[in-house]
Amino acid sequence: MSTLSIVLLVILIVLVIACVVLYFLGKKAEKKQAEQQAQLDAVAQTMSMLIIDKGRLKLKDAGLPQVVIDNTPKYLRRSKVPVVKAKVGPKVMTLMCDAEVYPLIPVKKEVKATVSGIYITAVRGLRGPLDIPKKKQGFFARLRNKAKGQ
Repeated sequence: MSTLSIVLLVILIVLVIACVVLYFLGKKAEKKQAEQQAQLDAVAQTMSMLIIDKGRLKLKDAGLPQVVIDNTPKYLRRSKVPVVKAKVGPKVMTLMCDAEVYPLIPVKKEVKATVSGIYITAVRGLRGPLDIPKKKQGFFARLRNKAKGQ
């Protein structure tokens, strides 16, 4: 066997081992995520709130309780998270939001939200449906629409 075939064989074996390891790690992470989602659903409650402001802020700048920051892994503390400042009853609260729900939340409007602790998992309009923002069109989609229009 030549050296090239030996090197390619070793690389192939390493790649197969890496794929197997990633498969089992993915399965384990999937089970863990399903358990966490079940816990979130178990303690979820619906409440109406007036959205004051929303933004993507670093965890330290978000104004969340210190316990939340302490329980966050160190590698995630610098990442930006979707944060919503809302008036729930007489209290103004800072809440974290699901990344898929974040674009749907309107500012300066009342909504009925499903909240699990300080985490917003779903949102519905209190007085009518929510305005779903349109996705920004890409360059080629705009060109295609212009060509059809002319």
